[in-house]
Amino acid sequence: MKLSGEGVTGQVNFTSHMDAVVTVAVRLVNALTPGQAHGRPYLPPDGGGMPAAVTAALRAGRTETREVSPGEAAEFRAVAEGIRAVFDAVAAGRTDAAARRVNEMLAGTGARPRLDRHDGEPWHLHFHGAEDSLVTGWAAGCATGLAVVLGSDLRGRLGVCTAPRCDRVYVDTSRNATRRFCSTSCQNRVKAAAFRAAHQQQTRPGQPKKSSASA
Repeated sequence: MKLSGEGVTGQVNFTSHMDAVVTVAVRLVNALTPGQAHGRPYLPPDGGGMPAAVTAALRAGRTETREVSPGEAAEFRAVAEGIRAVFDAVAAGRTDAAARRVNEMLAGTGARPRLDRHDGEPWHLHFHGAEDSLVTGWAAGCATGLAVVLGSDLRGRLGVCTAPRCDRVYVDTSRNATRRFCSTSCQNRVKAAAFRAAHQQQTRPGQPKKSSASA
């Protein structure tokens, strides 16, 4: 899966379409669901900020995507909440619940396969919704991308950040599947906190200092 977008890079490969829809799934969740991000409370944008946030998320998968309307942005927020439930279930080890949720999304969008060709690419498989709308089309594609991941040995690569005060999601595309954080900033926060804790433990009053022989 060679994914583009914030915090999603690596060596595991899908087709370009699968890359795009899984990238967009991650971006929608992180932009449109409340919680915590990088050590701070996070609330999604509202009003005029929401269409811009959704448009940016979709363009992470397809750069030529048109501007999203306020009504469409509100619908995408509901899509993001459904996708969030999938990531949360996987992170909690509830793969069956995640699969049921994806199946509900596939059925609700009427996802159907079709061979498409665009942007000079060869024919490749796309998944479209039962109706020809921006929201349903992307929801069907994201559901299908998640289904591909969950239906393979890559299911454990859907993750929720393990850093304190962060619940943003990611797809682990590292070669050895050891990723635990949504971003480099959260990884650095955890490392810095561990370093400070170790330093405080070593310099705590009343505690003997380690000798060079025991260090």
